[in-house]
Amino acid sequence: MPVYALLDNVRSVWNVGSMFRTADSVALSGLYLCGMTATPPRPDIEKTALGATKSVPWDYWSDSVDAARHLRDRGIPLVALEQTDRSHSWNTFDFPFPHCFIVGHEVRGVRKELLDLADHVVEIPMAGIKHSLNVAVSFGILAFEIRRRYLQSNPVDGP
Repeated sequence: MPVYALLDNVRSVWNVGSMFRTADSVALSGLYLCGMTATPPRPDIEKTALGATKSVPWDYWSDSVDAARHLRDRGIPLVALEQTDRSHSWNTFDFPFPHCFIVGHEVRGVRKELLDLADHVVEIPMAGIKHSLNVAVSFGILAFEIRRRYLQSNPVDGP
């Protein structure tokens, strides 16, 4: 699937491992691990990745803005997952293919500099009293919805 994800300063190694495992399950083209985001090989990432660090291509960039600019220079639109005044609901947004979606720090979210570079911003509307989900959970919800949409327009045999 021609979709990448950029992890902007994700602080929890367990979240990173979970995102690797999800990336494998939806066949993302790769992950951009940026800033403080932990990188393999690490036993604490493997605890939740369960080997997906070997099946999902990844690259590390010390600066997520540089990684985002690199993607944009290659013609890959950026879709940030964040709650802002310009966010579209994820369930009605028409995702471009290819693209790279961006998730951010567990507390601070996606950095403003990345939001300014993003071609689009989407959010998962919340119905309860909490305003957000865990970043790995949000990553999983969005990744599976993107895969569903991709397969609608690009059917393949098998999973």
